[in-house]
Amino acid sequence: MAANVVVGVGGGIAAYKVAQVVRDLVRAGHDVTVVPTPASLAFVGAATWEALSAHRVHTGVFEAGGADHVEIARRAEVVLIAPATADLLARLRLGMADDLLTATVLAASCPVVVAPAMHTAMWENPATRDNVLTLRQRGITVVDPAEGALSSGDSGVGRLPDPEHLVRAALETLAAHPLARDGQDIQAQRPLAGVRILLSAGGTREPIDPVRYLGNRSSGRQGAALARVARRRGALVTLVAANVDPALVPAGVELVQAPSARDMEREVSARLADTDVLVMAAAVADFRPVHVSDQKIKKDPTTRQAPTLELERTPDILATATRDAHRPHVVVGFAAETGTEEEVLERGRQKALRKGADLLAVNAVGEGRGFGDVENTLHVLDRQGHPVVTLTGSKETLAEGLLSQVQALLGTMSR
Repeated sequence: MAANVVVGVGGGIAAYKVAQVVRDLVRAGHDVTVVPTPASLAFVGAATWEALSAHRVHTGVFEAGGADHVEIARRAEVVLIAPATADLLARLRLGMADDLLTATVLAASCPVVVAPAMHTAMWENPATRDNVLTLRQRGITVVDPAEGALSSGDSGVGRLPDPEHLVRAALETLAAHPLARDGQDIQAQRPLAGVRILLSAGGTREPIDPVRYLGNRSSGRQGAALARVARRRGALVTLVAANVDPALVPAGVELVQAPSARDMEREVSARLADTDVLVMAAAVADFRPVHVSDQKIKKDPTTRQAPTLELERTPDILATATRDAHRPHVVVGFAAETGTEEEVLERGRQKALRKGADLLAVNAVGEGRGFGDVENTLHVLDRQGHPVVTLTGSKETLAEGLLSQVQALLGTMSR
């Protein structure tokens, strides 16, 4: 379905990438209005935006006469701002309206997507991080910048994501707000609005040496589906990912890399105090090598024997979180088990009693079940191991059903 899209352009070198964003949106049939900041015209001129969008371009609030910002905001179904400089993020956070773009955002009731791009030091500055957090808490989708070469010659986090990623972020955000497009009440569509959800996903890899690791078959698809559904329902989502393909991570979700069990433990525990709901969908290794070689372990040419690995247990992140002083309101765990359905359920019941999570999603894995892009069955148990619901279907279907159970628990606690 064609939509009215406002593309705001900030004053950064990455503005040239936005030309492809506008081109792709127009080719897809959308009506695009480009609103550049005055500073951005030093990088890409108004004539380029007018040629690509087939609309006149203005930068000042009163440049076209009348209340142009109000009219643009009224027509807009989604606003995409790229690149969002540190200065532009600060002005958006303060609610300033000192140019046409910031005035339009202030007047808009549609979803807003912001794609920051700046030097790594500016992105990591506490002021910028605080501005981003505030914008997210207000319901604005902030797309994390990519990592790579920067215009300064340095390398790090701060690059504007590729145009196709920005287009997808805008359209996914638009699709997640269908009631906003009809002018109806958004609350029914976004029952998790403002709820802070911390999700883990993927499979950890425990290093043996610089080349090898102990790992598992988890792809992170179930965790990514949970993040996507939670974001669609209005939640503020942080995904702590262990070796998950970044392409699976939905727009507007804060991505934190945690490749090993030690990394996962650190990143999850550091965020518990600011979390309302914890969902541990990651397959965290139960064991890891005690000693990690700093050199690749070589075959000994004088013997046919293989080296012996001494293993140790990894911390139980889920059980620790349920006993933490900053325990979230709702904690959900996952248990991947093998065996017959009866064996899977019994092991799940025993694990539910040990873990102390409010809900435990138990699923059978192996022989083409559970891992990867396949349909699955989740047996959801309460903390006493009693069955709550059984969900069957795609990863997305399971995510919808499981988050509905989370919503029910949150509703019970709020009474």
